[in-house]
Parts: sequence; structure tokens; C-alpha cells
Amino acid sequence: MAAVLRMQDMKTVVVGMSGGVDSSVAALLLKKQGYNVIGVTMQIWLSQALYDMARLDGCCSLSAVDDAAAVCEKIGIEHRVLNFRDIFKEKVIENFVHEYLEGRTPNPCIVCNRYVKWEALLSWALENGAEYIATGHYARVKKLDNGRYAIARSMTDEKDQTYALYSLTQEQLSHTLMPVGEYDKKTVRNMAAGEGLAVSDKPDSQEICFIEDNDYAGFIDRYPKVTVPGPGNFVTADGKILGQHKGITHYTIGQRRGLGLPMGRYVYVTKINPETNEVVIGEDRDVFSESLTCKDLNFMSVEDLPEGNEKKLFCKIRYRHEGQYCMVKRTGPDELTAVFEEPVRAVTPGQAAVFYDTDVIFAGGTIT
Repeated sequence: MAAVLRMQDMKTVVVGMSGGVDSSVAALLLKKQGYNVIGVTMQIWLSQALYDMARLDGCCSLSAVDDAAAVCEKIGIEHRVLNFRDIFKEKVIENFVHEYLEGRTPNPCIVCNRYVKWEALLSWALENGAEYIATGHYARVKKLDNGRYAIARSMTDEKDQTYALYSLTQEQLSHTLMPVGEYDKKTVRNMAAGEGLAVSDKPDSQEICFIEDNDYAGFIDRYPKVTVPGPGNFVTADGKILGQHKGITHYTIGQRRGLGLPMGRYVYVTKINPETNEVVIGEDRDVFSESLTCKDLNFMSVEDLPEGNEKKLFCKIRYRHEGQYCMVKRTGPDELTAVFEEPVRAVTPGQAAVFYDTDVIFAGGTIT
């Protein structure tokens, strides 16, 4: 006979509520499982000026607060709005701007997950008596036979979001629940509709939440107290000048569109040199790489890969990359080198290389 759930047996979980269908269903599922659920929406806008620069449909917008509050009322849980503006500005926005000025292409969602959605939110949750935090990510948390926690692929590759979660620590993972990782998107929407949640057919948030119209360069140009380098030269790998570019923040590795070069054929960005304010142009074949190195390592399914050791793993070099097998070797105190079985396109400094061992994340780092 099933035990009767007593109030003192109910563990408290804080759910990060973005106002979307995924986090809403995460909260719903956890309540049905008997948890004491608190919905939390993170307020990240430091000033009206920054809010005016942001996407109105983003996961952190003011409309998201209203949608999350309505869902919490509908399913009968508490809703709070927490002020994480300072940490978001410091760790996410300023890092994003700095990386572009250094000629790299960052992934702010990875940084936000690490420092805001987990570090700041989990700290608040534990201080306020909760045992767990939860999100609506399409991923799963596994405790492995070796005692470590690891992020595992979701039940559906179509929405798998594990790539952006590689930097989470063991402490964070031990206090994390990801209930929608067991379902596909259609099922999640159907569950929301079945409970009468108004967000059941709400479109998914696209691109970066704080960038309006996906204009990264325009956002950086308008960002307060930042000196943005002006136009410079498009050059070939051997230094031949081809024309002028608009500024290095307008470009990323592998880019073909918007170059404005009358070459008579497709050409691509192969390198960005902030020191000389040059953007290097090449052919399609020049965008492919046989290897990469990465730093700022975080090991997940194992404690470490000793220096000099190597292992065959599956690697993704960006969120929508299908992935490629490679041989990974520890080549420095904070460095992994991956040699791919087949060349991969547009290895981009600033993006993450995430390595999988079967269905779980082995490790990851920032591409150098």
C-alpha cells in the first residue's frame, strides 16, 4: 500500500519560470509528483536603456513575468520575481560585449546557465529552504555508477539542449531536476493544453534574449561606455587587402552573407584579428578544420582526463551542430585537443566544444 505523503515529507523545489511552455510544464509535473513547488522568474534588466535594447519576446522579458505568474496561479503554486540584474549584467552581457570586441563569438546562454540560472538561483533556493532547483530544459540529470552526476541527452534529439549545460558543477547537478527531458515537445504542449495553460501554444524563444532583431553589432555599438573598433581591412591569408569591413563585431567564422565583397564567387570569414582590426577572407575549404583546442574545462561524467591521456568521444562545436567523432587528448593543465575523424566546418573561438561519452556529457570547454 502506498505511503501517505505528509507535509513534512514534501521536498521544496524552485522552478525557474521563463513564461514559456517548457518551464510551465516542468512546474506542473513536479507539483503532480508531490513536491512543494515555488515558481521564480528572474528580473535581469538593469536599466530602462538596456530594457529598451532587448527582445520583447525573450525568455527574460517583462511579458515573461506576467505569463509565468499566470501559470503559477493556474496550477496553484507560489510565484516570485527575483532581482538578478547585477549578476546578469556582469556575467552575461558584459562578457558578451567583451568577447565580440576580442574577435570571438560567445554563447551567452551557456554563461547565463552557469552563473545566473544555476549559481545565483540555486544559492537563493538553498538559503530559503529548498532542496532543488528545476528548469524546463530538454535534458536529463543522471547519477552514474562512479557516483558523479552528468547531463544526459533528452528523449528527443530535435529539442536536445544538453550542449548549453556542459559547464554545470557537480554540486549544482546534485540539486537539479529536469522533468521535461523525458518528453518530446509535442507531448509537453499537449500536457499544457490539457491543464488549460494559456502558454500551451506560445512560440519558443529564439536567438539571444537581450538582443532585439538579432542585431549583435548594433547592440554592442549602443552599449554604454564601450569603445567599438571602426572599419578595417578585409584581407587574404597572405595579407592582400580585398576591401573594407564595417567593424570586427559584425562578423563570425564561416560567415558568407553581408560581406559586400565583389569577388564573383562565394567567400567566407576564416579568421578575425582584433590586434590588427582585420577580417581574413578565404574559400569554403579554408573554413574546415581537422582539430581544435579548448580551455576553461569542466569535466562532468569523470573527474578528470590525466594529461597525456586520450579518449574517443563525440563532439559538438555549436548548439545546432550535428556533431562529429574525435580523439580527445589532454594537452595542458587547462587544455583539451580534439582531432576529428572528418574535418568540421567553422570551428569558432569563443564557442563551446562539448564532448559526449555515449549519451552523457564527458567534458566541455571554450574553443581557443
